[in-house]
Amino acid sequence: MPSFDPIVEPFFSEWAGRAPGHARSLDRAAALLAELDLDPAPMPVLGVVGSKGKGSTATYAAATLSAAGLRTVLVTGPSFRGYRERIRVDGVSVTDEELRGLGHTVEAARRSLPSPGEGYLAPSGMFLVAGLLHARAVGADVCVLEAGMGGHRDELRLLGPQVVALGMVFAEHVGVLGDTVAEIAREKTRVVHPERTRALVTLPQSAEVAPVVAGTLADTRERLSPEVVDPATASEPPEALRPRGLSAANGVLGTAAATRMLELLGRPPATAARLHEVLGTVNLPARLSGHTVPGSATEVVVDSAIDRVGVTAALSHARDLWGGVDHVLLCLPDHKDVSGAVDALRGVPVTAVRLPEEHLRFEHALPDHWNRVRAEDLSPAALTALGQRVLALGTVYFTGRVLEVLDAPTDRLFDPRPA
Repeated sequence: MPSFDPIVEPFFSEWAGRAPGHARSLDRAAALLAELDLDPAPMPVLGVVGSKGKGSTATYAAATLSAAGLRTVLVTGPSFRGYRERIRVDGVSVTDEELRGLGHTVEAARRSLPSPGEGYLAPSGMFLVAGLLHARAVGADVCVLEAGMGGHRDELRLLGPQVVALGMVFAEHVGVLGDTVAEIAREKTRVVHPERTRALVTLPQSAEVAPVVAGTLADTRERLSPEVVDPATASEPPEALRPRGLSAANGVLGTAAATRMLELLGRPPATAARLHEVLGTVNLPARLSGHTVPGSATEVVVDSAIDRVGVTAALSHARDLWGGVDHVLLCLPDHKDVSGAVDALRGVPVTAVRLPEEHLRFEHALPDHWNRVRAEDLSPAALTALGQRVLALGTVYFTGRVLEVLDAPTDRLFDPRPA
């Protein structure tokens, strides 16, 4: 059984002790919410789902709500440098002591439940529950909650989010969430509650996905229709304040979904000047974020690209920024688009990185001329040895490690305090 820091052990205990064939249990999660008097959620919830970019969407939604004067709790996952980053108030991570207290409360409630049997409480759901607890404790006005991998099978569905922000849906987690893009879209959009959800704000979807979204909403009590926000025509946020690269659309989505939530709550939006002031402070680690290796002239761009499209976009960004790239660090487990990344990186010096996490597989064939390194061996010296222009790409488990090596600031995602 994996071992965890005592601060976060309560969030992983049932997952770590699961047996083969056991699955996450939403019934058990619902019982835990009821035990903690969190069912329904004690304040309005904006839920974020999609195949990619959920963190950017959630961050921009939270920043927009905080700019309007609402105390906002944001729950995202996975974290960058530490688990306390999964729960934030107005953009700032909870402290270790706060996370420890939340873990104790959740663990006490969990122990009062019947034996788990063949269903376990998933870590992402446990952090979501802890986020709701913290929101109640600090008197939050609204929560922005990022779903895990799915939607209908995610604990977020139990809360009946009043607004759902739906990012692009594509063939990610095929065979897990569904065998086709349409099936994956069905799984994600069924996070919508037939009675409590009042709006679904979505990016323009493909011809496979759009009918699925509309069909799911047709089953709601008010027969909702998708509210499509097109980044090409949206005025907020202005292009200069949108995230870099492929995440730009997610920034637009998050802002639009938060604005819709403000309408439903009867709360006035921030003025354009105030909104722009807050969005101008947004920090998105590992999303084309730029850093300097401490004590050196080596610059590193870190991005959580996981497929051909993302790798190509990150490489283009780095070349535009620097005029060239000295080296690429790439870490993609087998269930990501390894072949697409290899093709996109032809002609570029690459070192493949392997993570120690037992649930990740790194058996995909790679070019013989690529270097190999263990993630545990990454250090400031190892990065500087690669050159002065280094691009670090891959799964968030890896990019988080790179941010740790770089000692990058990750505790604050945005700052709603007046300048």
